[in-house]
Amino acid sequence: MPQESAVYTHGHHESVLRSHTWRTAANSAAYLLDSLRPQMHVLDIGCGPGTITADLAALVPDGRVTGLEHAPEVLEQARATAAERGLTNIDFAVGDVHALDYPDDTFCVVHAHQVLQHVGDPVQALREMRRVTKPGGIVAVRDSDYSGMIWYPQVPGMDDWQRLYLRVARANGGEPDAGRRLHAWARQAGFDPSALTATAATWCYHTPEERAWWSGLWADRTVSSVYARLAVDGGHATPEELAAIAGAWREWGADEDGWFGILHGEILCRV
Repeated sequence: MPQESAVYTHGHHESVLRSHTWRTAANSAAYLLDSLRPQMHVLDIGCGPGTITADLAALVPDGRVTGLEHAPEVLEQARATAAERGLTNIDFAVGDVHALDYPDDTFCVVHAHQVLQHVGDPVQALREMRRVTKPGGIVAVRDSDYSGMIWYPQVPGMDDWQRLYLRVARANGGEPDAGRRLHAWARQAGFDPSALTATAATWCYHTPEERAWWSGLWADRTVSSVYARLAVDGGHATPEELAAIAGAWREWGADEDGWFGILHGEILCRV
């Protein structure tokens, strides 16, 4: 069975978790929520700090949610999130989406948010997600699309950020334009096209608070995270170039006309 071969581009620097802990089931999994039922058993792959996972657990009070993460160091925060909310129908485990350590037909729902863009074999990952889903169950996947991100105004240096991120992510074995590929990957993984729904959704940041938050975390991520180290070590950028890109982010964030849109692809697959 194939094992994980890609490098997680972002890592778990504080600037990354600043973004991940903002995520909720409402802002990151709305396309799935109408399909949830109180007694369902859900697997949340790539759970990170557990904010979406905890929301899912609250929505299946008579069921159970398992949060799966490839990086064990972030699970302490995920467990703390669940404990703070008093959730007892939730557990966490370390695992690899390419080779899930669960029997066939285990879960009612298998969910992954912004995971497949970072894995070495997204089609194999989807096959595994399908395998552990019960007949009649759901595989739900949402991923961003970095070439589909747009912003205004066109601050010099922001295009450099986008081009650099695409290079670094692909050099790490991932596909940063995953959103547009989800439906094709699902078909290749053997899902019935007639039981597959593909949609798109966006995040949008434009208020002064949103601009400060989004630009600040990307400015910090560009110079201080695992992504920064991989960009330099891989020969994709110098520290000086990263500092210039971070400055572009802060310039954009300070502009009263600033607007940023993030495209996501989504698939809801009936098994």
